[in-house]
Amino acid sequence: MTKVPTPKSWIAEIHAYVPGKSAGADGRPLIKLSANENPLGTSPAALAARAVEPSRYPDPDSTALRGAIARLHGLDPELVVMGTGSDELLHLAVQGYAGPGDEVLFPRYSFSVYDIAARRCGATPVVAPDADFGTDVDALLALVTERTRVVLIANPNNPTGSFLPKDEVARLHAGLPGDVLLVIDQAYAEYLDPADDDGAFTLAQSYGNVLVTRTFSKIYGMAGERIGWATGMAPLVDTLNRIRGPFNVSNTGQAMGLAAVQDQAFVEATRTHNAAERTRFVAALKALGNHGLRPLPSEANFVLILFEGQLSAETAYNGLANAGYIVRWLPSQGLPQALRITIGTAEQMDEIARVLRDLAEAAK
Repeated sequence: MTKVPTPKSWIAEIHAYVPGKSAGADGRPLIKLSANENPLGTSPAALAARAVEPSRYPDPDSTALRGAIARLHGLDPELVVMGTGSDELLHLAVQGYAGPGDEVLFPRYSFSVYDIAARRCGATPVVAPDADFGTDVDALLALVTERTRVVLIANPNNPTGSFLPKDEVARLHAGLPGDVLLVIDQAYAEYLDPADDDGAFTLAQSYGNVLVTRTFSKIYGMAGERIGWATGMAPLVDTLNRIRGPFNVSNTGQAMGLAAVQDQAFVEATRTHNAAERTRFVAALKALGNHGLRPLPSEANFVLILFEGQLSAETAYNGLANAGYIVRWLPSQGLPQALRITIGTAEQMDEIARVLRDLAEAAK
């Protein structure tokens, strides 16, 4: 028999990331509320910045964009590193500090990339119990061993929308050994009220074992450009710079990102829209009374709904698809009883609430 290359055993154990769908089972295009994209689109200023020279390599250090990010958040630009989305940086953080024989710890019902990042470098993923679908600090700390190298949390969390307050984030960090890297994934942080700071930036500026990641894919409405960034102390940033792609943010991405950072009015408009429509949508779901639909508290741009009555999540998923909407059903993440629904326009959220009401009534 002809020999063929064999992947490392830990690579074969990875279940590839499954993105949110944009079409029904029959291929029919649907209104996409499955990937937490911005229903308001992209900043006009960012769109106007798209015309750049494609024949030249981009600035490998994304100097202007890093400077703008640093000014906005009160950071040292030398302590900002760019990535191809925050996904790349999450992978690199785990790769830089964990490998075969090591453990990577994260809560149940976390971003599915965490498990992939651990397995990709041969480390063992360790899943801590949740606290009503949110991060449980005590459960995480109880599972720290001498093999733990990285702890990952999303705050706000995806896919549940839960939020860990500042004192709990500080308590988690204080309970970790100094040689364990704490990665705080803030992909949805801009949707928080600015007063709801979880203290992650302060920790990252004060301790050598905290890395904070953010993305342009969500509130900035630039998911297609794949731009993320991270900040931490110099040794952490140096590690990521050593192993990241050399030209990992394109010319177009850098130009659009710079314009987007400078258009905070668009960010504020998106945050205001999201808060208002999320509140209205949750209220509409709660008004359904005893139909068994339980929306979890969310601080992100989506709501996770638990189906605890006669209407199942699968039936609701198919019913919404029949009505023209694709949302996220999550059996592969241990949530077969749940749908994650991105906050869309006011009209879209009203229509989804109406469809869910009709489906719940029909299931009685």
